[in-house]
Order: sequence, then structure tokens, then C-alpha cells
Amino acid sequence: MASSASSTTAKARIDQLSQVDAESIVEDLRIGKPPRRFVSLYAVGNEELLDGIRKRHLESAATRGKIRFVSGNWGRGKTHFLRLLREAAFDSRSLVSNVEISADSTPFNKFEQIFFEIIRNITSPEMYAEGDLNKAAAFGEVLKRALFGDRPAGQDGWVSGEQFQDARDRLMADETIDIDFRRMVLHYWRTFLPEGADSATLQDTRGRVIQWFAGEGTLGGYRADFGVQKIVSRVNARFMLESLSRFARHIGYRGVVVLLDEAEMSYSSMRKSNLKQAHNNLLYLINSIEESEGLLLIYAATPDFFVDPNHGIYRYGALAQRIGQPENRPPRALDRVWNLDAIETSEVDYLEAVSRIRAIYLKAYPEAEGTLGEAELLDRIRSVISVHPEYSTVSTWRVVVQSATAMLDARLEGQPLDTPEAVHEDIMSKIRNE
Repeated sequence: MASSASSTTAKARIDQLSQVDAESIVEDLRIGKPPRRFVSLYAVGNEELLDGIRKRHLESAATRGKIRFVSGNWGRGKTHFLRLLREAAFDSRSLVSNVEISADSTPFNKFEQIFFEIIRNITSPEMYAEGDLNKAAAFGEVLKRALFGDRPAGQDGWVSGEQFQDARDRLMADETIDIDFRRMVLHYWRTFLPEGADSATLQDTRGRVIQWFAGEGTLGGYRADFGVQKIVSRVNARFMLESLSRFARHIGYRGVVVLLDEAEMSYSSMRKSNLKQAHNNLLYLINSIEESEGLLLIYAATPDFFVDPNHGIYRYGALAQRIGQPENRPPRALDRVWNLDAIETSEVDYLEAVSRIRAIYLKAYPEAEGTLGEAELLDRIRSVISVHPEYSTVSTWRVVVQSATAMLDARLEGQPLDTPEAVHEDIMSKIRNE
């Protein structure tokens, strides 16, 4: 349950939102999608668990790597929870990468593809704060910011020779990071020296460096042009992840938080040999995670991932023993598996969230002030909650959020409000047709 202090803090932060950011939040809430930013402004009910995660995992003095699991049925808020974790990780000064695991594009049996997605989606706290989340080469932006830091760029965005040499010396002295990893970072940094290369050549070099981290291209070409002895591959991708977390610490961050979001039942469509390799990769990560200084890896999946006898880890004894199963009680930060289905959300929590959503809505659309008062909105949401089936596969959270925005939209457009029952049925119909 939200405390009065957290409620006051959230509303103070809402007051500081720009109208553009507020409208972006509302656009996502309107379709039942967790916003990419500012989820914590309206989220209620997970405060105790999140506070524990901050203390035990994100801000603790321990530097060894950790892995945790999130369990939740479809529609129970796994993606929403990962968004909250991402914000908490940024607050702790970590780099964060959010990756959706899919049997088609990012299967866990091919960890080199997972590593590339981690690189492709990695974001710094500074990038998040600035809303800079759409970079085609996000890791390149991280590398650039690491080189420049707080120092002003020279003419046309160049870095001085002294600045480059200082960064180079410090990086090459850090032998905890793979040597080829360091060499490729240096080649990226070197493109910011004012040596007169044309823009197209510099962009090509930067692109090839990022491709190296993706395992694209041939070793011969990289060896000739960059002096490396390997490319990222299935053999070394897991070790490269260790170097990534150590590099994050080298450039001043606490580490790397990797959020792996398992697509619904993606593992159930794998061939047995691929499923076995996926399980082997996961077991390896669990057994070696402590060596990955600064790495926190969080794997979110449905309960079937843990208990299904045909495709879940249940069939792989060593893995099932190391991970365990979701427990039927509210999760604690030190648990290996955080069971979201066991979190009890009260009506008070729902109403507090709706109150915050209304405040965000008024920031997005100031002209809505006075069209739907808070007391009337909360009263109508109580009625929506009362008609939502207790054991519905659709979460009450999603119904409440979409119902609130639908009512606010209707009043903003000068339309009469439907009954709570009609609003509920309309929301459920839209969700069923997705």
C-alpha cells in the first residue's frame, strides 16, 4: 500500500512533468501499455518489494553478479514491473538493457543473439533522463558519453588528444576487461580525434565497431583493420557479457542491469535440442554469474517456465534445483523468484494510482481541469472494480488504468460518461480483440 509520503513525492514529481512527457504517458496508458518512462509516477502496490530490491541488489556494497527471476501470468504486470525496475536501476547509476526473448528472433539457445540485443538496447541514466531512447546505435552513444564525460567537446565535437590518451591509458590498464573488447572501444573513441577523416569514413568505422559486438562480419576483416583476435560468437558471448558489466564499472556506473522478458511460452515452440541448449545457457549463467562484477540479470517469465513438465525447467533437475519455484506468498527481495501473482493489491492502491493518473492527464491536457472531478472519477472506478471478475485472466490493473483514461477522454471531448458496467465491457472487448 502506498504511504502518504510516497504519494506526496509522486505528485510533486508529476508537477514537474513537461506537457509533452505527460501526453506520452497518457498515450500509452490509453491502450494499456506501460510507458517507456515515468512508470513510477503512478505505480502503486510494489513499494516494499522495490525498496528491498534497491537495498539488497541495486545499491548494496557487493560487487559480484546476481540473477533473479520474475514469475507472473499473462497480463499480471511483468512488463510494468520491469519498467519500475529499470527506473530504480537508473536511479542507482546503472546501465540498463531490456531484451525480449523470442523463439524466433532472440532464442535463449543462441546466447550470442541475446548479447547483441543487450548491446543494441543498452541505455545510460543520462540517456533515460533526456528521453534519448531511440538511438540506432545505443551502445555507441554510451561509448561516446564515456569518452567525453562532463568535459566540453572541442570544435565540431572532437575530443582533444590529451583527453583521448587519458581515457586510453586508463582503459588499457584495466585487465579485468577482455583485451579485444578494449581494443574495439578504443577504435570507436579514436573516431572523435580531430585527425581530418571525412564524416563518411568515421561513421563507417563506428558502424563496424558496433557490428563487431553483434558478431557480424568476418574475423579476417576485423583482424586486418582493428587488430583483434576474435569476434563475438556463441563461444565467447557469455564472457563478453562479463566484460560489459566490468566496463560499465570502469566508466563510472555501478554496473549493468539486464532485464530479460520472456515472450509468452516462447520456449514451448523450441525443438528439444534447442530447449536443452537454452537450459544449458541459463544454468551456465547461474553458475558463473558471481564472476560478472556489477551484473544484475533479471529473467521474467510465466509460471509455466518454472513448472511445465514438458518445456519448463522442471524437466531439467539441475536447473530446477538452482532456481526453485514461485512461492504462494508476497515476494521478498532476497527470494530467488519474485512471484507477482502473489502480490495483494487493495482497492486503496488502485484508487491512489487513478488519482495520480488523473494528475498526469491534467498535465497533458490542462483544459481537462474541471471536466471530471477526482471524487467522481474514483467513485466510478470503484464500480468498475466491483464488476471485474475476481479470477479473470485480465488483470484488474489493466482494466482500472484503461477505464480511468477512457472516462477522462470522454469528458475532455464533452461526451456523456457510460455506466461503469459499459466501460468495463468496452475495455474487456478491446483486450480480447488484441
